[in-house]
Amino acid sequence: MNKTELIDAIAKETELTKKDTQAAVDAFIDTVTKQLKKGDKVAITGFGSWEVTKRAARTGINPLTKKSIKIPARKVPKFRAGKNLKESVK
Repeated sequence: MNKTELIDAIAKETELTKKDTQAAVDAFIDTVTKQLKKGDKVAITGFGSWEVTKRAARTGINPLTKKSIKIPARKVPKFRAGKNLKESVK
């Protein structure tokens, strides 16, 4: 399911217009992104949580040249599914 299909499904479920649904989905994504940029954790009980974790620097291999390359440390977003979500997809 892509973003457009998600918006269509939510609009149908809630009987909101697609325009209003798209605004809500965009606002949700923007809010989660802003909070993660600030270093905050975002949690929706039962669904899951997003947080930023640090990935350590490491050595990798360029698949084309087979030479070693240095991959710098960086921050990455991480999603952890909540209990209800985990149980519903079993």
